[in-house]
Amino acid sequence: MKSKWTAEDIPDQSGKTIIVTGANSGLGLASAKALARKGAHVVMACRSQQRGEEALQEVKQIPNASAELMLLDLGSLQSVKSFAEGFLSRYDQLHVLLNNAGIMATPYGTTQDGFEKQIGVNHLGHFALTAQLLQLLLRTENSRIVNVSSLAARNGQIDPGAFRDPKNYKPWPAYNQSKLANLMFTCELNRRLQGHSTIALAAHPGGASTNLGRNLETNAVTRFLAEKILLPLLPSADQNAAPQLYAATGPDAAGGHYYGPGGIGEIGGAPKRVKMPSTLGGREEWERLWAASEELTGVKFALTPA
Repeated sequence: MKSKWTAEDIPDQSGKTIIVTGANSGLGLASAKALARKGAHVVMACRSQQRGEEALQEVKQIPNASAELMLLDLGSLQSVKSFAEGFLSRYDQLHVLLNNAGIMATPYGTTQDGFEKQIGVNHLGHFALTAQLLQLLLRTENSRIVNVSSLAARNGQIDPGAFRDPKNYKPWPAYNQSKLANLMFTCELNRRLQGHSTIALAAHPGGASTNLGRNLETNAVTRFLAEKILLPLLPSADQNAAPQLYAATGPDAAGGHYYGPGGIGEIGGAPKRVKMPSTLGGREEWERLWAASEELTGVKFALTPA
């Protein structure tokens, strides 16, 4: 890997189709723009029609950009199914599925299917989406599935029983759990992909200044300090989208690996391969999460474990 790799180093993506979930803002929008600049056709999978249209117009300001908006609400399994069916009816290739969308430390709520909202949107929605697009990914040579995790995964603990009925809900532990689930899903998926050219990878942005925390459960003073003092000190979304862009396009990026910023504390800096957190566990834990995710979402992956 080039030591100072940036989005400018993305190889030519002409002829490639890439889905970016949550592409209306933050890391997702930064990724969509970077990929469009390199010639990819970017499908911007967004929940809000209005915000999605506004983001699409930003991308289309890039000369020769090829992009479109498709609506996707990861908090609704029916929406996930409709999106997948719509995409499969129109496309015969999918080179990259960039599972970027997420919510962080929100007040308690549930998805349309009754899941705790953070695990539902951040993990289960992407799990179901990936399953329903998998056969197309497998038919596309050297395709990639990139799941965006977080430094918060270091503090995660998986409790499938809390996916529907969390006891004593706390926003941050729920977020940490969802981000650890992203990593476990990546590792088990990549293991099951052995023998195929499709690979699964994970990335985290470090400390990016985005609107991810717009729903944080905080008091007014804490929110003011975060927005006026902390966020301006953090790298921008354009800077910290680099790890997920490298995972999606880097020639040397490898399945089952994890990419993040290479600076102090992995907060900022050029992307590099980083260590998985000790909370990751092993095959037994990954399979337990996989089984719970299939049961809850009602989707099955047409893959046999190695």
